[in-house]
Amino acid sequence: MSKIKTALISVSDKEGLDDFVKGLDELGIKIISTGGTAKKIESLGIKVEKVSEHTGFPEMLDGRVKTLHPKIHGGLLSLRDNPDHMRQVKEHAIELIDMVVVNLYPFEKTIARPDVELAEAIENIDIGGPSMLRSAAKNYKGVVAISDPSTYAEVLKEMQENNCQVSVKMRAKLAMDVFKRTSQYDAAINKYLNLQFDFKGQNVPRERFCHELELKYKKAQGLRYGENPHQMAAFYANDTCKEPSVALAKQLHGKELSFNNIVDLAAALEILKDFDEPTATVIKHTNPCGLASAETIAKAYKLALNADRLSAFGSIVGLNRKVDKQAAEELLKADFIECIIAPGFDKKALDMLKVKKNLRILDVPPFSAKRDENELDYKGVTGGMLVQDRDLKDFDIENLKVATKKKPTKAQMESLLFAWKVAKHVKSNSIVLCKGKVTVGVGAGQMSRVVSVEIAAKKAGKFAKGSCLAGDAFFPKEDGVIAAAKAGVKAIIQPGGSIRDAETIKAADKYGLAMVLTGFRHFKH
Repeated sequence: MSKIKTALISVSDKEGLDDFVKGLDELGIKIISTGGTAKKIESLGIKVEKVSEHTGFPEMLDGRVKTLHPKIHGGLLSLRDNPDHMRQVKEHAIELIDMVVVNLYPFEKTIARPDVELAEAIENIDIGGPSMLRSAAKNYKGVVAISDPSTYAEVLKEMQENNCQVSVKMRAKLAMDVFKRTSQYDAAINKYLNLQFDFKGQNVPRERFCHELELKYKKAQGLRYGENPHQMAAFYANDTCKEPSVALAKQLHGKELSFNNIVDLAAALEILKDFDEPTATVIKHTNPCGLASAETIAKAYKLALNADRLSAFGSIVGLNRKVDKQAAEELLKADFIECIIAPGFDKKALDMLKVKKNLRILDVPPFSAKRDENELDYKGVTGGMLVQDRDLKDFDIENLKVATKKKPTKAQMESLLFAWKVAKHVKSNSIVLCKGKVTVGVGAGQMSRVVSVEIAAKKAGKFAKGSCLAGDAFFPKEDGVIAAAKAGVKAIIQPGGSIRDAETIKAADKYGLAMVLTGFRHFKH
């Protein structure tokens, strides 16, 4: 390992810089720097050589050209154990640079602003920074390349303990960090510009979907297995998502999450985001077997559980309010819960729930009415990826069409709207029966809509009488409406749009049902 004598520092993010450069100065390291970074270091009373002094060439073009010079890259890329390289750097008076400390222009933060203009985004594409990092990382045995402020302390400690030397192991790790960071940076630029330009490079109105798709996710954890024990699996997180999500959840207690746990927890959260009142959902295999809104979160959970206690065994429970003592008491009455996810837990409630040794308890950030419309929905298929907008469509109640002679009562309309929100999150073909703001029967994922009606009615039992029904898509025949009427359903909400709508509406009129049409569907495959 060679001693570090000279460091080039040029950082946009100056977090942790003070202590690091003070440490380098105490070790006698010569510091070369640029622009604002040089001024910052000088303000600490530390001597700095400007890059323009080092290269003998001024910074120019509004700072676009500073470090793109042979005296920089020759000092970084020359192999220390290659006599010919050493002869050439001596011949051209190139000083060796032993460390590069660079973090890049904040391109990702810039484009995250909704008001950002293309010209500003382009000016935040760093050229010199990635070039120096890549040069240093390529020559990692001779140059230490630092791209992340969180590594400052670790590197400085090694230097202090090893006479200004950094181990090859550390150098290699830092080099890998560089190539990971520059790869992410380039991918962000590529994605953004794909949304600004067509494939011919002409400026066009922003498109929703780029011509090439590159996804960057960070491994959050390895999993024991996938959907089945013979499948290997891992969980990757998107660190740009700010909504409550499993990726942002903090596990407070219980066993390690499984693949299926994560899928069901995500389903629970997406359902809860559609409800403003205290709401609880009980999830089995991504479908809500029970969902309810009430005055308190404890009551909401009790109602959701009782909607289908049989199916609730081994369930995932999602709550959109902080869990208090009363809610914990209700949760402990359930036969078997795999996981609970909620925006916070009172200390007393958490202590009570921790009695269940294996119960997985997850805390997420508070729910917000604002949803990120830029987030996309991805579905992988063998050999490809389907990408679509998230299903966030809502309707103006004034635009709903009552198709039948009988109109729903005010109470029925409230129940219909609640059921419609639930049906959106049930696998197609979905039928949801509700009374008030509580599900009483859910028919999910059947190949025939009438069978979904029959299953929902069977689950509801006596509670089907007087209930309200929501279907995620139109009734292709009148048989589903007839089955609903015979079960005791009094009002239906569905999209409409079938070539047999007239027959369906006629059947509803015959059995004295109210039917409301939304004009759009909520398929979930």
